[in-house]
Amino acid sequence: MDKKVLIVEDENSIRGFLRINFQRNDFIVIEASSAEEGLRKAILEKPHIAVLDVMLPGMDGFSLCKNLRGRFPEMGIIMLTARNQDMDKIMGLEQGADDYLVKPFNPLELMLRVKAIIRRIEGKLISADEEIIHRYDFKLNLYSQKLYKNEKEICVTPKEYLLFKLFIENPGKAFTRDELLNIVWGYDFFGDPKIVDVNIRRLRTKIEENPSAPKYIETVWGTGYRWNDEKEG
Repeated sequence: MDKKVLIVEDENSIRGFLRINFQRNDFIVIEASSAEEGLRKAILEKPHIAVLDVMLPGMDGFSLCKNLRGRFPEMGIIMLTARNQDMDKIMGLEQGADDYLVKPFNPLELMLRVKAIIRRIEGKLISADEEIIHRYDFKLNLYSQKLYKNEKEICVTPKEYLLFKLFIENPGKAFTRDELLNIVWGYDFFGDPKIVDVNIRRLRTKIEENPSAPKYIETVWGTGYRWNDEKEG
């Protein structure tokens, strides 16, 4: 089915960031900067997923969530907030939200949660084969989030898993360090950018026969890193 997502967020930069990530995952994106506008567009467009900011001008995200849930029982709803308060989470879920993420959030984590909701909406499970990505001797299980090489599990951290997933889903694409930082750590990450290089180095020690001369995750000098697609096949 054509997947539609409604993004209700009053901050232009965050809304644009979400739009780009959803479009990369083949969603039709509908945008609104207020709850009132979001409700009108939801009635007209009938999106499958709604991503709602809690703090909105006028009607807040909780009220919009309750309204949408009453009108669209099968719609997937994810709440976004800058506040990490348990009461906010409870309130969002009580108003009918399916899930809840605190800013700054990881865009890949958001997509995994959205994917789970889409499966529910479609009323069927994706087959096991579709949940597994194969590259060379590697197998990545998207359901269990486990990585295997020659059928032997490789223990990776959550960030290493996300890096590996990003590379093998985009073979041959060169990612800058800033792109990797924004996608894997989130656009609001304020730590040392060298964390990208540190995690790449650790991942190479786990997947490469010779980490000092990597053949899978290549360094693109002056840019960043890419997955070597020339070895495919």
